[in-house]
Amino acid sequence: MSINKEKEVKIIKKHSVLIVDDEKLNIIALTSILGTDYRVLALIDSREALEVAEKEKPDVIVLDILMPEMDGYEVITELKKNEHTKDIPVIFITGLDTAASEEKALRLGAADYITKPFNTAIVKLRIKNQIELNLKEALRIAKDQAEHSNRVKSEFLSRMSHEMLTPMNAIMGMLQIAKLYPERQEECVLTIESSSKELLTLINDLLDVSDIEFGTLKLSTTIFSFKTMLHAVLKKAVHYANLRNQFIDYTIDSSIPSELIGDEKLLSKVVYNLLVNAVKYSPENSEINFKASLEKDDEDFVTIRVIVIDNGIGISEEQKKNIFDIFEQADGSNSAKQSGLGIGLALSKRILSLMDGNISVDSELGKGAKFEFTCTLEKA
Repeated sequence: MSINKEKEVKIIKKHSVLIVDDEKLNIIALTSILGTDYRVLALIDSREALEVAEKEKPDVIVLDILMPEMDGYEVITELKKNEHTKDIPVIFITGLDTAASEEKALRLGAADYITKPFNTAIVKLRIKNQIELNLKEALRIAKDQAEHSNRVKSEFLSRMSHEMLTPMNAIMGMLQIAKLYPERQEECVLTIESSSKELLTLINDLLDVSDIEFGTLKLSTTIFSFKTMLHAVLKKAVHYANLRNQFIDYTIDSSIPSELIGDEKLLSKVVYNLLVNAVKYSPENSEINFKASLEKDDEDFVTIRVIVIDNGIGISEEQKKNIFDIFEQADGSNSAKQSGLGIGLALSKRILSLMDGNISVDSELGKGAKFEFTCTLEKA
């Protein structure tokens, strides 16, 4: 009896090198040198090379300096401006053999250069060095990102524990007081109700985070009154603002259709998150502005724009970079002063992306913030 065993084939992905040179003899020579070790892409058109570099993302670009239309200096300038190609190491091909040309190339961001005529050993070594350096840098970045991710998740868990214990302790404390002092039962019940709602909000936010992390957050589609939803959210936000002697001035565009189809619950969460943040991070006796307007009206769909402006503590340029990240807070130093898990903006961004919308912030530290979002909803 014979047994057929499938042989395991280990496929090693070759690193890729993009050669850009208008002289075909140079391309043939470099392809001959590198072809056995790398996947070689070769082009004579410098403009086409920019498109291919963005699409293919080669590990190294070997670029001639002297070319018609766009020379190597112009090409590398465009490569470094492009977010998708700026980190690809560029090795210049030069026959100029002058310090000035090499200096200009390095100043524009070239990683290295090779001279003509080509020395096979040097060409291979310089390509190999750049790929290894790039791999080390990629590993370092990945390590830093993993450490940062672990750190912010630990901070989030710590924050979560604190936020959940606060209402839980209030509930347990009020139950004990209600047992010992029957005359204070009404006061205790009100506190227990308030703390229970706060705890339920935290749990719902955590469930939403879980859905986002696992990619299972989905929209429901029901017919609802957009304006009624806004008024209900504004009523809660106004009550919260009044406790801090703040005023919410709001405008709702009358041309917004009375009934729409979408996820009323999640959309109201987005609006409430923005309003609560505005109240939370603004000083007492301040004014918050809210505006909802019709951005676009198609045959079957409408796009709505909502703006919330406060004059609170503001957000720095550095904080803006990760304010919509799931486990980040705009300012960790405020976490002890402000309640909540600090995930409202991240949840809002994910929810709006499902509604073909987006959210942005315009702010300066100490000068308040302007949050703006759009969402697309179907007409009922």
